[in-house]
Amino acid sequence: MDITGQVGDVGNILAAASAIGTTSFGLVDSTKAFRGGISNAGFGHIRTAINGFRPALAVINPEDPFQTMKANWLNGVPKDDQKAIAKSLVRLGITPTTAADLATAAPGVDATLFAAAATKVNAGEVLTEQEINMLGRFDAILDARMDAGFERADQFYRNASKLLAAAISIVLSIAGVIVIQQGAPTSSDFFLALLVGLFATPLAPIAKDISSALSTAVAALKSVKG
Repeated sequence: MDITGQVGDVGNILAAASAIGTTSFGLVDSTKAFRGGISNAGFGHIRTAINGFRPALAVINPEDPFQTMKANWLNGVPKDDQKAIAKSLVRLGITPTTAADLATAAPGVDATLFAAAATKVNAGEVLTEQEINMLGRFDAILDARMDAGFERADQFYRNASKLLAAAISIVLSIAGVIVIQQGAPTSSDFFLALLVGLFATPLAPIAKDISSALSTAVAALKSVKG
């Protein structure tokens, strides 16, 4: 990439930012090969949000209650599907034995009434209106906890990915200047490389289109001048 002090340099810088940003995102994504890498980011919020429902999850998988949910999170299963699967697992784990512990995780749910409802559900008996309402309240609280956990987890994952990609972009940009100049860069080149690295991540998805449009505009201006 040649910087000449002309208008076209903006296009060159955008093209460099696009290449560096794309490479950085690729390197971030490649970390998933190592125990999930960046995909692990955010799952802690999910675990914290529904940790109170662990007794139900432990019925399905006593050794690792969160195994299914973590596997879905690492594999990038659609968020709505993940929440539906997690909710189904909790429901399957509602038994007369776990009812009391689960009631403590859901404020306003009467432990005695909830246990009675769980017993009837397992026995296939008809529920009273009060029991149905209690199960509905439990479901509403479960939904709210899951929504909060998954939304925070998703936000944390996106921010962590961008932050790591930005760090890699800066390193690649500075390393590129050092290689090209075969030595320590000047302060101005170092600052330019730093800026390119910083802006590479947010610009990566759109830099190619902007660069192409700018190149076309520069070419048009040159033809008008000629």
